[in-house]
This record gives sequence, C-alpha cells and structure tokens, in this order.
Amino acid sequence: MTAPTCQPLLQARRHQLTVSLPQTALFVNVDPARMTQVFANLVNNAAKYTDPGGCLMLTAEREGLEAVVRIEDNGTGIAADMLPHVFDLFAQGQVSIERAQGGLGIGLTLVRMLVELHGGSVAAESPGTGQGSTFVVRLPLAEMTLPASTVADAQIKEEEDRPLRVLVVDDSHDAADAMAALLEMMGHHAVAAYDGIKALQLASDLAPDLVLLDLGLPDMDGFEVARRLKRVVNRAPRLVALTGYGADEDKRRTSEAGFDEHVVKPVMPETLGGIVVRTARGRTDKFES
Repeated sequence: MTAPTCQPLLQARRHQLTVSLPQTALFVNVDPARMTQVFANLVNNAAKYTDPGGCLMLTAEREGLEAVVRIEDNGTGIAADMLPHVFDLFAQGQVSIERAQGGLGIGLTLVRMLVELHGGSVAAESPGTGQGSTFVVRLPLAEMTLPASTVADAQIKEEEDRPLRVLVVDDSHDAADAMAALLEMMGHHAVAAYDGIKALQLASDLAPDLVLLDLGLPDMDGFEVARRLKRVVNRAPRLVALTGYGADEDKRRTSEAGFDEHVVKPVMPETLGGIVVRTARGRTDKFES
C-alpha cells in the first residue's frame, strides 16, 4: 500500500526503493489506513532528504514479540543534537534552502502519535550529517486467536472509527493551523478559527463533536465563547479548554464553566491523540449496557 502512495515522489527524484519482507507473514492489530499513512510518511520523508538518484530501503522482520520495520536512506542524515527532537512539532533540522520542503513540519509528529496509539514505538537513527538515516517502527505482534465480535462490539468500533468534526479555536494562527492539520492527517475533519466570533459562526455550520478552545481570545474570552456555543449547536460537543495556566483554581473555573477537559499549552501530539480517543469513545456509550 505504501509504494504506490510514494511512487510520484520517488520517480520525480529518481530514487531506487528496495523492499525486503520476511518469508513468514507478520500479523499486527492496526488500522490499515493509519499505518499506510505512517509508512508513506516515512518513505516520503526519506525521499525528500535524499539527493536525486539516491537509495532507500524498507525492511520488515520479526524481533521477539514485535514486528520491526526499518526505512533507511543514504541522504543528508541527522545531526546528533537534532536526533532527540525529530518527532517534535515543527522540528525541521538545519536544512539548506534547496532542501527545505515547506509545510508545517508535522509529518513525523503524526507518525509518532499514530504508532504510539497502536501500542508501538518509533525511533530515528543516524551516524551524523551527510551519512543517511534510519527510522525504526516497532509494533506488537497480534494474537492469532481473537474472540468473535458481537453486534454491539461492531457498532462501537464503527462509532470509534467515524471521523470526528473538530473546531480548533486559538488566536495563534500557527498553533490553530498545526492542530487542525494534524487532526486532518489523522483522518478527521477539522477547521480553525482565530477569534470567538468566527468560532461561533463555524460551530453553527459544523456541529462539532469536539471543540479545542483557547481561553485568551482577542474579542471575547473562551468562557464567553463556551456559553454562546450552547445557543448555536444542537448538541453539546466535547469541550476542551486550552490555556497557559494549570493551577487548581484555573481547573476549577473551567470545570464549573462546563469544560470537559483542561489542557495547558502547548498541546503535545500525544495529548491531542488522547483527547481524540476519549471523544470517539464517548460516542459509543449508547451501545454499552
């Protein structure tokens, strides 16, 4: 599934991609669409930072109770001081203008989030600048015997998989756009607003399942937006307060104002992933006894 997705970039840069798979199939319990995103993202990332005509290799093998996939390239490599930060939001490393690929720098952040949501891990390795790099994804192998699903289980799974409608409200355009883009890449429908008035307008049309709401907006604070939301949407979305303050008194205020969660900025990818999971899970209550 990954190769066709990456083929246009590989062809444009005249790269050779070698794929090596084990003779015995490895079974992992993952969402195929999300895992395709992961490996396509890693192969595309390798292609972007490898000179035209370079070589890429994707290998998969079993190590203990894990399936291990490595994506290796002979490209620009990663400096030692950047290795711990390559999965951080906006991390791009020191690249030249010719190599700069643009965008928000959230590709590897999304990779880490999706892999960890599947119970796995991802790491970057590189001997240094100009010496290529390797990204290693580890996923737990699935049990071969699974219990039969009930009708209720199937309904719950369907609700959890249905894309969320998310409204992101933050007066920092970069932060709002990054969160919205990250949610879109996770398969959800997300829109961004930078002030309260626009947020209310969008909420009326979107009918969001989830609202990520900055409390310090320029025209009206998040508390006022939260109060007015009740007038413009037919059913209450999951409401998450975004703020720079995390004292007990701050949390008490947001709880009393009807917020479901209180998150201190900056919002880390793993935090955002957890919010999404809880929102999706909240839609399954009607199926449970």
